[in-house]
Amino acid sequence: MSLKLYYHPLSSYCMKVLTALYEKDLAFEAKLVNFGDPEENARFTEMWPIRKFPVLQDGARDRLITESTPIIEYLELHYPGKAQLLPTNPEMAHEARWFDRFFDLHVHTHMQKIVGDKLRPEGKKDGFGVEEAVTKLRTAYSVLESRLKDRIWATGDQYTLADCSASPALFYANLNLPLGAEHPSVSRYLERLMNRPSFARAIEEAKPYFHMVPK
Repeated sequence: MSLKLYYHPLSSYCMKVLTALYEKDLAFEAKLVNFGDPEENARFTEMWPIRKFPVLQDGARDRLITESTPIIEYLELHYPGKAQLLPTNPEMAHEARWFDRFFDLHVHTHMQKIVGDKLRPEGKKDGFGVEEAVTKLRTAYSVLESRLKDRIWATGDQYTLADCSASPALFYANLNLPLGAEHPSVSRYLERLMNRPSFARAIEEAKPYFHMVPK
């Protein structure tokens, strides 16, 4: 099998890539890495010293691709599969990339700040940083409420890279800072993302690990 994905089911950025792989219906080897195992930790660190998920290894092309968006764009180039996740229209492709960056930088990042603080030991919490992240996440919700109004998917009628990015970002963000009644368009959008078979599969596979998610 040419493609091997190094990942963890709970990782939001791994969910993003898994969603794309399932949309494309591509065959790949899923390699769950346990950093708690010294040998696995050492092997992964040697392969990718930054030690961040996900990492895609393409044996056929002897390539190692890191970071979720470049991985999905690499799949678009070399393994298009059954789904096109970047529109052929340049303006729509630009729109998809804009939303991808927005979800990663303005939803994902602040969500991870909130979740990460829950994992910090007592005496090491960053209350100010969390308050700042909550404020910025609320602002991102408001921007999305305006942008997503009357749209099925992020860029319109076509499911794209942007929606792969939105799925785990909004899923985890909503768990930590609920969208609420003031964001009906985003709430409906999240419901559609949750019901998308590709992302629903990623969530189902992560369920055995949900006990590890900080409350």
